[in-house]
Amino acid sequence: MRRRRARRHVAPLPKRPYRDSALLNAALAAVVVVFAWLTGGDVLKALGVGAAFFVVATAWSWWRFHQRLEEGDAGAGPP
Repeated sequence: MRRRRARRHVAPLPKRPYRDSALLNAALAAVVVVFAWLTGGDVLKALGVGAAFFVVATAWSWWRFHQRLEEGDAGAGPP
């Protein structure tokens, strides 16, 4: 019996993928800092964690977008 491979739907790239991912990651990093502040945590440490998160997450997102663009898979949608 053969197994059928599930097709993975790849969402189309947004109009400005690099900017959008940077804004989203900045917002998530801000959530880390605000959460630390609201709970009485070490805000300076949270700033470091938030900055590290932003740099790593943004670099990964941009690298993946760059790979998709190089492959020519800009995600125009299903044929």
